[in-house]
Amino acid sequence: MTADEFWDFVNRPENQARHWELVNGEVEEMPPPGERHGLVCTWISALLWQFVIKRGRGRVCGQDSGLIVSEDPTTVRGPDITFFEHARKLDDANVGFITDIPLLVIEVLSPNDRMSRVNVRIAQYLRRGVALVWIVDPETHLVTTYRKGREHVTLDEAEELTGEDAIPDFRCNVAELFTLPGT
Repeated sequence: MTADEFWDFVNRPENQARHWELVNGEVEEMPPPGERHGLVCTWISALLWQFVIKRGRGRVCGQDSGLIVSEDPTTVRGPDITFFEHARKLDDANVGFITDIPLLVIEVLSPNDRMSRVNVRIAQYLRRGVALVWIVDPETHLVTTYRKGREHVTLDEAEELTGEDAIPDFRCNVAELFTLPGT
């Protein structure tokens, strides 16, 4: 299946309330992630939007916006959050899947995630040219960062998370990712 065929498939009325990815041309249904996952994704997206507003550039896409990670065979992943260096007018944003390469992809682990499958996703993002991947674990309150050609680094709540050289002006404590307002 191509990306265009997949777009048509996921937008059929019977498929719109379900979660799908296209992996090597084959459709895979993804289980719904749950409340904790949604809270963490939305909160991290909010933190990144605050960063974008403060610096005056960039954009954030969240909650499974389809990202084409390969075209032969076609793979369309639904990363939890993507961050891009440059702003884009809403009217200029793709109606379909994301084709630009994000600087940062963030995956928030769900209870049903298997690291073997997560590792495949990380490799696909890095091969596509994504500069930095964060794997956020709401259970352990750890963040693991991945860069092409480098060892991954795991950070705990006492440590600072940065955008490294991909987004050098981004910094926050890991604990901020797991501390919701009003709690």
